[in-house]
Order: sequence, then C-alpha cells, then structure tokens
Amino acid sequence: MIAIITLLLIALVVAIAVFYPPWRRHAILRRPFPPAWLATLKRRLPFYDKLSDHEQHQLKQLIQIFLANKKFYGCNGLQINDEIRVTIAAEACLLLLNRKSAIYPRLQHILVYPDAFRATHPRHNPDGTVSEAQQGLLGESWHHGKIILSWDDVRFGAANIHDGHNVTLHEFSHQLDAEDGISNGTPLLPKNAYQSWAKVLSHEYQALQDDMQKHHKSVMDYYGATNPAEFFAVATETFFEKPVQLQKKHPELFAELQKVYRVNPTSWQ
Repeated sequence: MIAIITLLLIALVVAIAVFYPPWRRHAILRRPFPPAWLATLKRRLPFYDKLSDHEQHQLKQLIQIFLANKKFYGCNGLQINDEIRVTIAAEACLLLLNRKSAIYPRLQHILVYPDAFRATHPRHNPDGTVSEAQQGLLGESWHHGKIILSWDDVRFGAANIHDGHNVTLHEFSHQLDAEDGISNGTPLLPKNAYQSWAKVLSHEYQALQDDMQKHHKSVMDYYGATNPAEFFAVATETFFEKPVQLQKKHPELFAELQKVYRVNPTSWQ
C-alpha cells in the first residue's frame, strides 16, 4: 500500500512539473495587457511604434511573463511601482525578441536603488594582498539570480536612447552571458556559431583596447576594454543605441550581434 501511495505521489509531482508551467504561462498571457503598462512602454521605449506588429506583440507577452516571475525589491526607501517594473522589464525583454529562449531562467530578484549605490568588492593589491574596497555602481549582475539597478540611471538610459549608455541593457546582457554558467563574453549560441563569434569578438576586443591605449575615438565606451564580459555588455548597449554607427564602423561585430539578438535596430532609428 505504501509503495502504491509513493508511486502516486511521484506521478503527481511529475505531472505538476510537466503540465503546470505551460498552464500558468497560458493563464498569464490570457490576461489583457494593462493600458497603463502600454503607456509606460511607449514612453520609456520611444521606438516602440517602429517595431513590427509581431515584435510589439512579442514584447508585451515577454513583459507579462517577466513581471509574473521576477520579484522586485526597493532599496534605500525606494517604493517599487508599475512604472519601475514595466520600464525595467521592457528593456530587459527587448534583448529577447525573436529568440526561442527562456526568460532569464537564472534571474529571480531585482533590487532597485533610487540612485547610484555603493558595493564592497575584493581588491587585489600590487603586493599580492587582497583588501575590501567600496565602489560606486549604477548596476550589478550576479550569477546567483540577482540584478541590482539604480532607478535614476535606468530612467536616464531610457530617456537618452542614442548615447550608447543603458544600464538595464548592460546588466541584462550579463545575465545572458552567464546562462551557461560562465561570464566570458559569449552568450548561448547555435553550435555552428561559436567559431565565428570567438574570432570576431577577439579581434574587436583587442581593437577597443588598442583604441583606448592610443586615445583614438571609438563608437563604443572604453569600459568594454576591461574584459570580454564587459566588452559584450558594452557592445550590446552600442548595438541597440548606436546601431547605425556600429554597423558602419564595425560591420562584422554588428553582424554577430544581430545573430545573437535577432533584430535590426537600424530600422528603429
């Protein structure tokens, strides 16, 4: 009898695991997209009306699922509201258009500060010792399911869509980079795409480092020369905010990023 009950319980657990997520997703998408959310979406993404009808529909669905599954926390007295939630979700989900992938499966918590915050990180000193150092940050992406953002800088990034700086795009691209468990500037790609990606990214990363050392003007922020992970994040910001310039100056890099993100932001300008 006990064996039968155990088997029934196992079957129930398996059935819930198999059938509940699709059912819940369907239930979420059956809800109408709130008019107030749409107003925020259009205000925070000025190029929303230039997306195709299919992309607009996708984006709204992605936002609905994102907001139903991610938890937001206000820090230093910031009260989380739908303006904050929808703005962050919209830009995060912009990176997922036309991609058949999960919606940031590792991400669970989004902490939002009213403005730039300070974090303590280990610092490696020239003498080989390690000390703790305070650092002012606009955003931070953690491997174990957490992103931290400055709301002031999120708003600034959304308002200035052509300056190449967007903390939300930057930090969420780190989440994509880390989906395979390693932050190395390489997001999950089709198997036949890694060789081309590695070749182009390696060349472009070295070129940005050279430009920084020689004080040459670059369409990308020099922060991308820090390491390959930061290069990918900065390149993502540039791809979405300065697509015309990036395509002109770095056509191979633009083409590789277009393979990753499955959109052509030059048509939104």
